[in-house]
Amino acid sequence: VQLQASGGGLVQAGGSLRLSCAASGRTFSRYAMAWFRQAAGKEREFVAAISGSGGLTYYTDSVKGRFTISRDNAKNTVYLQMNSLKPEDSAVYYCASGGSLVVVRATPDYWGQGTQVTVSS
Repeated sequence: VQLQASGGGLVQAGGSLRLSCAASGRTFSRYAMAWFRQAAGKEREFVAAISGSGGLTYYTDSVKGRFTISRDNAKNTVYLQMNSLKPEDSAVYYCASGGSLVVVRATPDYWGQGTQVTVSS
């Protein structure tokens, strides 16, 4: 299984970015997907997750109302739309895959490489 994240970059506070994560190697729609992030000097934290069908989503409190996770099972891709970005959102963002919405939030079985998001004040 391979997960390829992209879409990071430098943006001013209040701006938007959309991250993408393309998956290959197994039936994409059978697995939940998630985004995590790790800021410099901090532990990796959960950001958002989506069920295999896309019908269920879950967000950490700090991004609710600003970030939206979605997926296109025909394209084997999960997205993270990030709006109203804040400097504290700066981090390396990772996509991950797991067997269920609960599992992917706690113990993903596959990780993608990270993509850097930097939000300037």
